[in-house]
Amino acid sequence: MASTDDLKHAIDLALSGDWEGAHAVAQRDEADPLYCWLHACLHKMEGDAGNSRYWYRKAGHRFEDFADPEIELQSIRAAIN
Repeated sequence: MASTDDLKHAIDLALSGDWEGAHAVAQRDEADPLYCWLHACLHKMEGDAGNSRYWYRKAGHRFEDFADPEIELQSIRAAIN
C-alpha cells in the first residue's frame, strides 16, 4: 500500500511534467480512491479517455468534473488528509 507522501510526490511529478513517474506511483494502490483519482487524471492528461473513465468510476468521480488537469491535481492534493 502506498502512502499519502507517495501520492503528494506523484502529484508533484505530474505537475512538473513527469507523467511516467507519476503514473508509476499511481499504480501502487489500485484500491485507494485517491490513487484511482490520480490515475484517472493522468490518463485524461495522456488523452486515453476510456482508461481515464474506468479509473474515475473506481475513484467515485466523473471525467467531466475538471477541464484543467492542474486544477484537478491541486484538488486531489487538497483531498489528502
